[in-house]
Amino acid sequence: RTLNQAGTRDIHKRAVTYTSHELWDKPTMPITVSQKTLISAICACLLLSGCTKSQANDSEASPRLLENISYIPGSNNPAQTLDLFFPENAKGKLPLIVWIHGGAWLGGDKEPAPIGQFLNHGYAAASINYRLSSESKFPAQIHDCKAAIRFLRANADKYNIDPNRIGVFGLSAGGHLCALMGVTNGEKQFEGNEGITNQSSAVQAVCDWCGPSDLFTIRQQAGNNSELDYSSEKSPVRQLLGGEVNTMKDAARLASPVFFASKGDPPFLIMHGNKDVVVPLKQSEELHEALKKAQVQTTFQVVKDAPHWFLTAENVRRVVEFFDDHLKPMPNTASTQ
Repeated sequence: RTLNQAGTRDIHKRAVTYTSHELWDKPTMPITVSQKTLISAICACLLLSGCTKSQANDSEASPRLLENISYIPGSNNPAQTLDLFFPENAKGKLPLIVWIHGGAWLGGDKEPAPIGQFLNHGYAAASINYRLSSESKFPAQIHDCKAAIRFLRANADKYNIDPNRIGVFGLSAGGHLCALMGVTNGEKQFEGNEGITNQSSAVQAVCDWCGPSDLFTIRQQAGNNSELDYSSEKSPVRQLLGGEVNTMKDAARLASPVFFASKGDPPFLIMHGNKDVVVPLKQSEELHEALKKAQVQTTFQVVKDAPHWFLTAENVRRVVEFFDDHLKPMPNTASTQ
C-alpha cells in the first residue's frame, strides 16, 4: 500500500495478543553497548511476540485495521503516520489507547503493536510513528506525538472514537514520550505547529513502562552496569538532544517529565523491571515521587526479576485494568481543553 492509502485487512500479525504463558524473553544473542543492538533486541522481542500470538477463537470477532494514515495533513513522511485498530462490530464511541513504540529514540516502528488485549476489551487502538533522532532532534518527537493526538481528536466522529477517553501506553523511549505527554497537557511549548492545531492534545490516562524521566540524572544512575553507554558520544540521550546534557540544559529540562508534573495531570501507571540495566529503575522512582508531590494519582509497580522488556499477558492485563478504571465507563475528569 502506498502512503496515505488507508485500508482494512486481517491484522492478527499486527495486533499482538498474548496467552497466559507468553513472555518476551531476552534474546539469546549477547547484548553490547551499541544502540543498534539494543534496538534490534527490542524489535526481535516484538517480532517474536507477533509470531507466537494466540489465535482468536472462532467466536471472537476479528479486529480491523486502517493503516498508514498521515496525522500531518499533506505530509508524505512515513515517520508521521499511524495505524488504527478496531474491534469488529463495536458500538458507540470507543475509548482509545495510543501505543508509542520504544527504540532509544533512534529506531523502532509502529508495528507490531501489543494491543490485542485492548481490542478484546472494547477499545480502539492506535499505533504511531514519530520522527527519530537521526531525522530531527528533540522536541520533534513530542511534537509528533501531540500532533497525532490532535489528529485523532479532530477525527473522533469519523473513526467513532470518544475524544474524552484517550490513554497513552509506551515502552522505554515510548514510555518517556507518554509521560511527557501526560505532564504537559496544555503546554504550548510542547505542541509544535505541524498538523491540526485547533484541537487539544490532552490525554486522560498514562501508562509508562520503563521510560527515562530525568536526563540530568540518568547517566549517573546507570553507572557502569548499563548495557547502554550513556557516556558515549553516540548515546541515545546525546543523539536526542543534539549534544551533551551539560551543554544542552534547556533542551534536557524540556525532555525530562519530572520537571513538569503538576496538579491536574491525568492518572499514571508506571511499571519498571528491577533487573533493568538499560534504563535505571530510579528513573521511574523519580517520576513517581514527582507526581506524588504534585498530588497526581500515580501507581508504581516494580516488576520482580524483570529486565528492560517484560511484556507478558499478566503485565499487559494490569495495563488494561488501569485503563478500565480511568477510561470506562465514564470519561476521566481531566480536561481536553
